[in-house]
Order: sequence, then structure tokens, then C-alpha cells
Amino acid sequence: MITREELKGRWNEIRGQIKQKWGQLTDDDLRQAEGNTDQLIGLIQRKTGEGREQISRFFENFSKDAGDKATDMMGQANQAVQQVAEQAQRYAGDAQKYVQEGYEQASRAMHDGMHQAEETVRKRPVESLAVAFGTGVITGLLVALVLRQR
Repeated sequence: MITREELKGRWNEIRGQIKQKWGQLTDDDLRQAEGNTDQLIGLIQRKTGEGREQISRFFENFSKDAGDKATDMMGQANQAVQQVAEQAQRYAGDAQKYVQEGYEQASRAMHDGMHQAEETVRKRPVESLAVAFGTGVITGLLVALVLRQR
């Protein structure tokens, strides 16, 4: 049987279903029983002549349908959450793969650069020493200028 809280919380929906099933009931009739299940069943009995058991079955089915709808909605929500989680996991896997590839490329480039520098120093030691000395002098001058301006 539908509870008082369900009746109050879903009154507009229930009222529409009642009016659809028992068209002879007016809005005034339904307003009198609003929020009181027993009073509503009694009113429907008086106006329609239907038995209490049939009316109670109508409300039980209404409650069951609402529960089924809620269960369906929860299932759909869970399915959506599952899909989002799977997609996020795929994105995370892709991101990890791209970061790993970038790291490997950078590592290879540094290794190749270092190897090239070693070869250059080995083949031309005097020129390499002169370049290193010149780079040091220029860097020292730049640092001195920056510190002087402060």
C-alpha cells in the first residue's frame, strides 16, 4: 500500500492517475482527501462503487511501478558511471603511453646529443676548449651585468 509520505510527495502524479482511472472524481473531491490514503480510498469507494481491495491494488501497483522506475533509473545511472569510468581509464592509459613515449624520445635525444658532444671534443679538443672558455666568459659577463643593474 502507498504510504502517506509517498502520497504527499507524488500527489500530482497520483492525482493524474486517479482522474484517468476514475474520471467521475473532481478536483474538489481529490482536494478533500489530499495526503490521507484511507480517506482517499473511502472517497473513491463512495463515488465509484469499487471495492476497497481493487482500489488498494491500484495503489500497490502504482507504488510498484514507481519502485521499478527508480530501480531502472539507478541501473541506468550505474551504467553511465561505469561507462565514464571505463573511458577515464582509457584516457589515463593513453596519457601514460604518450608520457612514456615522450620520455623515451627526450632520453634518446639527450643521449644522442651527449654522444655527439663527446665525439666533437674527441675529434677537435682545442676548438672545443676554446668554445667552452668563450661560453664561460660570455656567461660571466652577462651575470655581472645583471647583478650590477640591481
